[in-house]
Amino acid sequence: MVAPSTNTSLVDVSSKYSGPCRFLFKNELEQPSGSFKLRGMSKLVGSAVEKAKLESSSSVHVYTSSGGNAGIAAAYASKHHNVPCTVVLPVTSKQAALDALTLLGATVVIHGAHWGEADTYLKEVVMKKDQKIQPDTLAIYCHPFDNEILWEGHADIVDDLASQLKEINVSPSNVKGLVCSCGGGGLYNGIVTGLRRNNLSEVPVLVLETNQTPAFYQSVAAGKPIVLPKVETLSTTLGAPYICEKTWEIFQSHPTFVEIMDDLDAVQGTIDYYEDFGALVEPACGITVAAANKKQELLSVFGELKPDDVIVFIICGGSGILSELLETYRGLVAK
Repeated sequence: MVAPSTNTSLVDVSSKYSGPCRFLFKNELEQPSGSFKLRGMSKLVGSAVEKAKLESSSSVHVYTSSGGNAGIAAAYASKHHNVPCTVVLPVTSKQAALDALTLLGATVVIHGAHWGEADTYLKEVVMKKDQKIQPDTLAIYCHPFDNEILWEGHADIVDDLASQLKEINVSPSNVKGLVCSCGGGGLYNGIVTGLRRNNLSEVPVLVLETNQTPAFYQSVAAGKPIVLPKVETLSTTLGAPYICEKTWEIFQSHPTFVEIMDDLDAVQGTIDYYEDFGALVEPACGITVAAANKKQELLSVFGELKPDDVIVFIICGGSGILSELLETYRGLVAK
């Protein structure tokens, strides 16, 4: 089966930032849906559609909940397989995400203060209502971050990366760390899965959240998974109130550091990425850019870094931003 996701570029950005070693950006914003989410959703939707065919189901309908990017990825994959898709978004979702979903032909429902409430509404109201109307349709629920098939798809990032590192003669021993952002933990789970299947299980991962979305950070502090009582953040696609159980399990066995910065630092990263590379990414991605630029002190978790060492930053992308919103962000960080 041909998947709609694609390989993405690996770019040496060391000349842009005066860091202690080589900085490489893995540009997942190049995915057709605008974010890494298409890696996993391609596999999840594709496998479900194939299963439905084997079971001779007459029709299939894909359902997901999302802060934006998982929904767009699900809608893109659904369109690729010519099946309908319904996405429930929280009220905090950006207009750019709504527009993208509409263009992809998805049915969009707005409900809930954050992703968790949107997800509950999807499962308890939307899907049950549709099943009463169309009982013969196979409903496929696609969790935006907590699904093993998703993680296997996201792990393709590291398959791609490992091949590219060989092409530019970077020894695995020189890769001192990977940096990624975290909402519910799907990207992190996929990265570690990919590291393990490429014999890179010793490479540590720095996971970033904002002060306003610290589900992973607070779980580490508490010594057990926690649920945030509320989520209010500019980094809306990081707005999961909890991390999935698998994320906590992986954290126990893989070298991992979890750090936080303010929403405005993530917003500054979004601005900096646009000024340096001319492309728009969400603050959920800007947080990773910030670690390569104005928040480099966070990289100290990787120990002493030498000029030949390499840090890889997963530029996860994000479609929930327009140029007008960038100007709003400029105003926020200028205050």
